[in-house]
Amino acid sequence: MGIYEELKARGLIAQVTDEELIRDLINNGKATFYIGFDPTADSLHVGHFMALCLMKRLQEAGNKPIALIGGGTAMIGDPSGRSDMRQMMTTETVCHNCDRFKEQMSRFIDFSEGKALMVNNADWLLGLNYIDVLRDVGAHFSVNRMLTAECYKQRMEKGLSFLEFNYMIMQSYDFYMLYQKYGCNLQFGGDDQWSNMLGGTELIRRKLGKDASAMTITLLLNSEGKKMGKTQSGAVWLDPKKTSPYDFYQYWRNVADADVLKCIRMLTFLPLEEIDKMDGWEGAQLNQAKEILAYELTKLVHGEEEAEKAQAAAKALFSQGNAADMPKVELSFEDLEDGAIDILSMLVKAGLVPTRSEARRAVQQGGVTVDGEKVEDIHKTYTGEDLSGEGLVLKRGKKKFCKILMP
Repeated sequence: MGIYEELKARGLIAQVTDEELIRDLINNGKATFYIGFDPTADSLHVGHFMALCLMKRLQEAGNKPIALIGGGTAMIGDPSGRSDMRQMMTTETVCHNCDRFKEQMSRFIDFSEGKALMVNNADWLLGLNYIDVLRDVGAHFSVNRMLTAECYKQRMEKGLSFLEFNYMIMQSYDFYMLYQKYGCNLQFGGDDQWSNMLGGTELIRRKLGKDASAMTITLLLNSEGKKMGKTQSGAVWLDPKKTSPYDFYQYWRNVADADVLKCIRMLTFLPLEEIDKMDGWEGAQLNQAKEILAYELTKLVHGEEEAEKAQAAAKALFSQGNAADMPKVELSFEDLEDGAIDILSMLVKAGLVPTRSEARRAVQQGGVTVDGEKVEDIHKTYTGEDLSGEGLVLKRGKKKFCKILMP
């Protein structure tokens, strides 16, 4: 299996142009590709994770990554996926954020000996002459066509500033400059960037001829990756000073059952053959899958030592489950309905709440966990198989807990 086929098998590729050419470039290590990162904060977050993992995979297959830092485009702000205009940043803030990005990216990408490049589009965007841009670049863009782009359509109702309207032109110009300066022949981005990326491909072909080797691929970064970047309590950062390795581990340990195998496939570097064996996992096995996911990603971002510490700390939190005096509640098959028991009934039978209504409040307030995983669905159920063997550790708040078992 070539690297292109592996990316497809991992569910990373949403749509492409010139697929056969792209497959040949990637599989034969002939791609010089870029992914853009606008420095809107002083740390990358897990919403950038898929892009970083992709760059690492492609570099290991012999391709050359270019990490494009949007020091220039950050002065404008990408309207994609937003209902309002981004806050304007100072030049000093943008430069500081760019420096922090390179430090974090170096954990994923090898920048030594020209194996990868990090460039800043401020180098060519900030010095542009407005009239030259209008004549040399703007003439190749149709306003009618630009307004059909989803990133603009969703902003038209509330108002789209002319400043933001230029973002597509600036991003397209980036690809044109990277093509000319560094031989960049491939661009990747989230599915919300499709129109912007097509603009770059079209600009190169219009200015340099239809045979110019400029292709595009988009990934599921918007619908699958960017939503990973935030939780109810805010962003999950790659900077350990903003999100500790333990909290980072716990974030992945608590992903939804429906997402865990998808995340393992997309984000970890475990062999596909090993992941395929997990496809049938369910119940208690999904908790094991979540531990694998959390450990592998924490190791990737923070190193093996921090991953070991985070895993040990997480397990220590529930080490009481192995103690002889751990409160235990053994359920009978009569306690099950259609082979399962719901979380509210389990809380009541465990004696952690007096009534189902209080159990409901505890779950809705985020105070209930099962084996370290927060329960958010009041209809969540557990089968007799889930409760067999070592059982499950049910916890309400920080101090009330017990082990639920089946004979």
